[in-house]
Amino acid sequence: LRDFLLVYNRMTELCFRHCVCNLNYRLLTGREESCLDSCAARLVRANHRLMGAYVGLVPALLQRRAAEHGTPAGPPALPAAPEPAPGPAEP
Repeated sequence: LRDFLLVYNRMTELCFRHCVCNLNYRLLTGREESCLDSCAARLVRANHRLMGAYVGLVPALLQRRAAEHGTPAGPPALPAAPEPAPGPAEP
C-alpha cells in the first residue's frame, strides 16, 4: 500500500505541475482536464510496463538468490494439515 501511495502521489504531482497553469479558478479548464487525463494515462501505462518487466524478472532473481544460499526456490511450504481427531463418523 505504501508503494502504491508513493507512486500515486508522485504521478499526481508530476501531472499537476505539468498541466495546471492557472490557480485562479476552482474548477479545471477543459485544456487542463484533457492534459491531466492524458498525463495520468501515460504514467499508468508506463507503470504497467514496469510492473510487467518486474514480474518477469522476479522468478529468476529468486532462483539465483536461492542458489547462492543453498535453499530451494519458490514460496515457503505450507504446514501439513492436521489429521482429524477420531470420533463418531458423520452420516
